[in-house]
Amino acid sequence: MANDRGFVTAEAAVVLPALVLFVMALMWALLAASAQIQCVDAARAGARAAARQDPPDTVEATARRAAPDGATVMVGREGDLVRVTVVAHPPGPDRLTLELRGTAVALAEETVGVDV
Repeated sequence: MANDRGFVTAEAAVVLPALVLFVMALMWALLAASAQIQCVDAARAGARAAARQDPPDTVEATARRAAPDGATVMVGREGDLVRVTVVAHPPGPDRLTLELRGTAVALAEETVGVDV
């Protein structure tokens, strides 16, 4: 038992950096998940605004307010449907190559109740 004194220090020196790395990765994953949810919410808000026939600047501003910082907002129309896509990169070191994307589609209100 007297010879075991140094082993606890050596084990702690190995375990602590691994534990810190694990906690940092977990925090990054939580931030990325939060940013993904923000992208989806922003796309939904933008699609609702576009479906109401709000001006394009208003639609984009609505989506940007809910989107993560630095996100790109794309608004398009495909027939009776409006599509809003929000693309962002997760916060963290060197803006890791992960791309977060949220897309929402809504039926334009002027087409509701119109017989084709």
